[in-house]
Amino acid sequence: MNINQKVIKLGIAGVCGKMGRRIFELASQDKDFELALALERKGIPAIGRDIGKLKISSNPDGVFLIDVFIDFTTAEAAETNLDYAAKYKKPLVLGTTGLSEKDINKIAEVAKVIPVVFSPNFSIGVNTLFALLPDIARRLGPEYSIEIVEAHHKFKKDAPSGTAKKLAQVLTDAVKKDIPIHSIRLGDIVGDHTVIFCGNSERIEIKHQAHSRDLFALGALKAAKWVFGKPAGLYSMQNVLK
Repeated sequence: MNINQKVIKLGIAGVCGKMGRRIFELASQDKDFELALALERKGIPAIGRDIGKLKISSNPDGVFLIDVFIDFTTAEAAETNLDYAAKYKKPLVLGTTGLSEKDINKIAEVAKVIPVVFSPNFSIGVNTLFALLPDIARRLGPEYSIEIVEAHHKFKKDAPSGTAKKLAQVLTDAVKKDIPIHSIRLGDIVGDHTVIFCGNSERIEIKHQAHSRDLFALGALKAAKWVFGKPAGLYSMQNVLK
């Protein structure tokens, strides 16, 4: 952050979830942020309880008080959060996965009003793979078959993961054919993604393993700093990292 830039008032949706809570905890240790909104859906027992210096709120009009909004919730909640971010003209960092085509279209519409950083994965390592894998696929050529294996914890709702879909998309764009994805849901796996290139006499495997949710949370906070003050538009982590 520029030394002349003010502290960013941060709002976090889904603050009681695994990702939301970790983003809140890491942001509370970062001098560039002031936590100003801890948002959760109506009806959960935590509403009104203290979290840090805030009380957990179910009122999305609190978005009016913040500078940047981070949302790692559900497809259902994301629709409402997009509406309120647009209503109050607040930059949005969106990491929710499992979104429908209708949801994706809405994100594009909202991005005409506010800056939105939208990514299925906020890991710096994974976003590096998004950039590098197409070149590897083109260099290997059509003689190499490509498949993706992804593994997550047993409670993850969407399969394939948003990250696996994005990996498949960038590879499909490079080789002009569909890339199969195999999904595993077991135990407490944070997130593993393996891209397999297989030729007649050799195999290349490129694997990314997430050891904790911190890498996603830190990436989201990096994006929140980057998007503050940006013009309306739809951005990705590729833009943030450049």
